[in-house]
Amino acid sequence: MIYVNNNICIENNQFSLKMVKFEDAKDLLKVYSDSKALQLFNSDNCHGDDFHYETVQRMTEAISFWLENSKKKHFIRLCIIDKKINVAIGTIELFQRRSEDYYNGKAIMRLDLRNDYEKSEYIKIILQLIIPHIYIICHSDFVAIKIPVFAKERLKAIEDLDFKSEEEYLIGTDGTQYSHYYTKKLNYI
Repeated sequence: MIYVNNNICIENNQFSLKMVKFEDAKDLLKVYSDSKALQLFNSDNCHGDDFHYETVQRMTEAISFWLENSKKKHFIRLCIIDKKINVAIGTIELFQRRSEDYYNGKAIMRLDLRNDYEKSEYIKIILQLIIPHIYIICHSDFVAIKIPVFAKERLKAIEDLDFKSEEEYLIGTDGTQYSHYYTKKLNYI
């Protein structure tokens, strides 16, 4: 179970993180219809959904699914807003993994960004914004994120934030082994 607060608002001077809403569909379609951005999305264990959406209707259906799962406390999907232009430029998904593998009990974070925000400085700022809240949301003091080997900007950002590469596979519900995860022990004391 995760903690879901529909009024959640985490912000700094550049970005705000808020519960995704239907009004974000047009902005988010620019993220989820972009083939360059798509290759960085983590669809491990998502039962075939690759998060490539080409219509506002399909984007709205995805948002509906995300909101329904937030109500059930399976995961939370937060919209990332660039405050300077008041536009949604991506999402962060968080959940506490329940499994028989190494990642059991860890918070899993998925970061989906518009391609023009795939810069290490933006990624680092966004991660620094969410990391202090992961324990409250996921009741976990470990976070894991998947980073493909070709995602140089993401790798630089997580290296700067002291994430470490894991050799352990995340095992899907169908037995598929997923790799390229990085973890960070969160210190809240």
